[in-house]
Parts: sequence; C-alpha cells; structure tokens
Amino acid sequence: MSGWTASDIPDLSGRVAVVTGANSGIGYVTARELARKGARVVLACRSAVRGSAAADRIVAEVPGAEAEFGRVDLGDLGSVREFADGFSYGRLDLLVNNAGVMAPPYGVTADGFETQFGVNHLGHFALTGLLLPVLLAAPAARVVTVSSIMHVIANIDLGDFNSELRYRRWVAYGRSKSANLLFTHELARRLAVSGSDVVAAAAHPGYAATNLQTAGPRAEGRRVAEQFMRAGNRVFAQSAEAGALPSLYAATEPGVRPDSFTGPSIAGWRGRPASSWRAPWTLDDRAGERLWAQSEESTGVTYAALKV
Repeated sequence: MSGWTASDIPDLSGRVAVVTGANSGIGYVTARELARKGARVVLACRSAVRGSAAADRIVAEVPGAEAEFGRVDLGDLGSVREFADGFSYGRLDLLVNNAGVMAPPYGVTADGFETQFGVNHLGHFALTGLLLPVLLAAPAARVVTVSSIMHVIANIDLGDFNSELRYRRWVAYGRSKSANLLFTHELARRLAVSGSDVVAAAAHPGYAATNLQTAGPRAEGRRVAEQFMRAGNRVFAQSAEAGALPSLYAATEPGVRPDSFTGPSIAGWRGRPASSWRAPWTLDDRAGERLWAQSEESTGVTYAALKV
C-alpha cells in the first residue's frame, strides 16, 4: 500500500459503480476518481439539486466521464426500494456505502429508527440487499462500506436499538459505525459460504475535512461548536482528496481481502491507505448474526441469494 494514490486505480472501463452521499466530501472525490478511470458512476444522493450539480461537475472536470444522479434517501426505506427498483443496469461492479450523518440531535428516520443508526447502517443494509442480484451478476464485484475510527467509542446495543433509553449523540454515532463494520464482517462470511466472488470490505477516512463535522452544529444553530469544528478541520484534518483514498483502495485495488478494513497509515488519522485496527467486537460472529437478524426484521430486506 505504500505510496498508493488515486493514479494507481486500474482501468475501470465498462464497470458500473454506485456511490452514496456523493454530492460532497469524500463521496464526491470517490465518485470522481472512479469516473476518471472509466467507470460509469451513479451518484446516489438525497438532494436532487446537490446530486445533479455534483454529477455535472464531474462531467465538466473529467473529459469523457459518465456520471449521473440517482435519488435515494437512506433515512426512508421506501426511497431505498424505489432507487433499487429503478436501477436499470444489468450489473453493478462497485457499491460504495459512503453516506452518513454524524452526531446530530436526537431524531428518527421516516420509518421511526434513530437517525444515525437508521441512515448509517439500516439504509445501507437495505440498499445492499436490494442491489444484491445485480452485484452477483458482475464478476468480482465489491461492496465497500465506509465506517470510522470513531467506531471504538461504542459497540452496538440491540437492547436499545433506537437509543430510546438514553441518547448520547457520539455514542450513537460510534454504534452506527461499529454496525457498519459488523455488517461487513457478516456479509463477507455469508458471501464466502455461498461461494460468491463478491468482496465485502470496509474503509475509513481518518480525520478528513468535510461538511460532516459542521452539519450537526449548523443545523442546531450552535455557532461556537460549528466554528470549533471548522478550526479543527483547518488545523488537524487531511483533505477530502486524501480521505477518499482508503475507500478508493478498498474498491479497486487487486487482492483486497474480504472483511478487510482500510484507513490512513499514520495512527488511523492521516496518510496513505493502510490496514487499519478495528475493535474486537466488530469481528464477533454471534453479534454479526444478531445484528443481521435485527436488520432484516427492521428493514424487511432479506438476502435470499446468500446461504447462512
């Protein structure tokens, strides 16, 4: 991995990719660099205005790029189903589950789930399951789910699935990011048991300067907190360009192992892509099975093509 950059991405001509939350930040960079290497990229975003503008920007920046907007609201399972039902390609080579929310005030999704768990995990669980047939139809397809080094804050708590007993925004965020890793672990196991060559892997950007850090404080009108986050981004964070490299590596580099976790090389904070440490609870088979069962029940999405 030493010195790996976006220029090392292999030719992706003829491949189809979906990147959630691709209208800004590391999602945008991920979509742009995949398109630069020849992939046809669908920017799966909630906002039609921002998503369409991002797709147009990629086409303007990258000669010959194929990029288009597809609307999906991961906080609304009906929207997730609508996106999957309208997916018109016969194959899907790369699904990058990138979108997320971080530390907002307590809220619930359209389906009544705590916002962070509902968007960061359940929305992506449903989307991946609904797109599974087209992923299986593509040779050596990949599913890359973006977690966070902040997953170490908290393990999942299926006894308080919606943080109704007590909501602590950063603990809830950590739980959702642990769920991303545990989902990847269980998906990789089920793909292997089923004999599929689809690779499920995870990545995290370290501390990358995006609007994710400031969105929560801005929405609440907490000006001091918003300015603090902006200052932290300027002083400590690496760029969105650098933050996207682990996702791009996991999505494209030959030989990426199932259930691997790629992040920045320097203390998981910044630097080139490298194998990243992860909390032991994200490798727990029993916990993965329990999360999977709860996720199927909550979303109504089952992965019927995969063996247990």
